[in-house]
Order: sequence, then C-alpha cells, then structure tokens
Amino acid sequence: MRPENQSSVSEFLLLGLLFPPEQQSLFFALFLGMYLTTVLGNLLIILLIRLNSHLHTPMYFFLSHLAFSDISLSSVAVPKILMNMQTQRQSISYMGCISQLYFFIVFGCLDNFLLAVMAYDRYVAICHPLHYTTMMRQELCISLVAGSWFFSCAHALLNTLLLVQLSFCADNSIPHFFCDLTVLLKLSCSDISLNELVIFTEAAMVVILPLISILGSYICIGTTVLRVPSNKRLFKAFSTCGSHLFVVSLYYGTISGVYFFSSSWGSNDKDIIASVMYTVVTPMLNPLIYSLRNRDIKEALEMFVNRANFFK
Repeated sequence: MRPENQSSVSEFLLLGLLFPPEQQSLFFALFLGMYLTTVLGNLLIILLIRLNSHLHTPMYFFLSHLAFSDISLSSVAVPKILMNMQTQRQSISYMGCISQLYFFIVFGCLDNFLLAVMAYDRYVAICHPLHYTTMMRQELCISLVAGSWFFSCAHALLNTLLLVQLSFCADNSIPHFFCDLTVLLKLSCSDISLNELVIFTEAAMVVILPLISILGSYICIGTTVLRVPSNKRLFKAFSTCGSHLFVVSLYYGTISGVYFFSSSWGSNDKDIIASVMYTVVTPMLNPLIYSLRNRDIKEALEMFVNRANFFK
C-alpha cells in the first residue's frame, strides 16, 4: 500500500452497544451466556457427528461445517463486545478492525454457501432418493465444502484489500458493535465508487446465487412431494427439511433486514438489533433447532450420555 493511501486513523470507536453503567453487568452476563451456549452447543454437534458412525452422511458432514462456521462467526464479534464491556473502552485498533472485518465476511459468506449446499443435499435426497449415494459421493461433498471455503475467502480478501486502499481522516466513530464493511465505507474520505461497484455486483451475487439455489431446491422438493401427496411423504419431507428451512428463514430474514431494508427503517438501532440476531442469536439457536427436531441427533446424544454414564 502506498504511503499516501495509508489511513491516518490508528483506531476506531465501536459505539453500537452502549449500555447504562447499572445495566452493564446484566448485558455482560446475557452476551456471555449466549456466547457460551453457541460455542458449547455447536461443539457438541460436531462431537456427536464425529463420534457416531450413523451420522457420517453428507447431510451431517455439511452440518458439522455449518456448526464450526457458526462458532467462528460468533467469535469474531462477541469476545470483543465482552472485553469492551469489561474494560469500559470502546476502541479497536485499525488492524484489529480490518482483521475483524475479513473474518466476519469469510464466515458470513461460508454460512451462506453451506446453507445452499445443504438445500441441494435435501433436494437430491427427496427428489432422487435411489441415486442419492452415487450423486452425493464423498468426493463431491468435500469439493462443495472446499469450494465454499475458497469463494468465501476470496470474496473477503477482495473486499478487504479494496478497503485498506481508502483513507479514514475524519470521524473514527463506528455506530455499530463490530467493523461492518458498509459502515466503514461511510466513514472513508476517499472515493468509494469502486468498492460500491464490487458490492453491488460481486458481493450481491455471493448472496443472491446461493439464495436462488436454495429457493430452486425447495421448489423442486415441493413439486415432487405434492405430485403424489401422502401423509407419510409429507411428514418425511417436513422432518428432513423443517430445521434447515427455519435456519434459512432466520438467517436471510435478518441479513435482508440489515443490508437491504435498513434505509427504509431509518433507525440504526433496528440495524443493530438485526445484526445481533444473525451474529449472536442465530448461531446460538442452530444447535437447538437441529437437535430438537432431529431424531438422529437426539439418538446420538442419548448414546453419548449413556456412554459417559457407563464410564463413570
């Protein structure tokens, strides 16, 4: 980076979550509890899938990667929130902000791609059940996950490299609780036309194409199920896809609320609430959603508990 393009700002102030002093302890305990629930719940999902041979299937292979991505996404923002509450300092260094932005984009996009891959897996399972094992072979599953990681990292790297070319020479106050790309662009005093062009083309496709894939998969699933309707077939489709559909609705609902409809709200507080939903609440709920509505996970959990009691 050339010297004239370097930022004159050495740190930013994260002012998105400011609580009265008498409520600091309450919100600290709340965010700590949600973060621990997220980490432990998703780690349990990963552990159960690793230990139980019955869960060594494509669906649970993808679910284990989604659980890891959820842990990572939450870990990008929540520990910094907790540290700021504890130290009463809202600052984050320039390099810390750029690093947080990069990893936030990586794991946000990875969630996006993995949800699309899981929708395709459900499409093959329901619409082509006789060819499921040949279509969803191990090599393809690994390639789909590797591709998701590659495109997520490339997308994050592109947007981060474009951002570090900008100068921040005025206000360094971020009205958010983490370093969000759109907020940082508003603080820049450089020309951001190239950044905006990338966001509205490449970045939009990163979100829209997986969403189209998910919608297409579920339209095909619905068409297949309704073609020969039966209670057994409807129940199987709902039990197989219900959890994933709920997670997709929660994820894309909050994402669209922040990045597509925020201007119509006209309130930064609502943006922050929606951001808390998809960075903190959604990763916490995913293990509960998949375990409470999934018979295989519940059976694996029972076996794990019984085995632990046996060794005691």
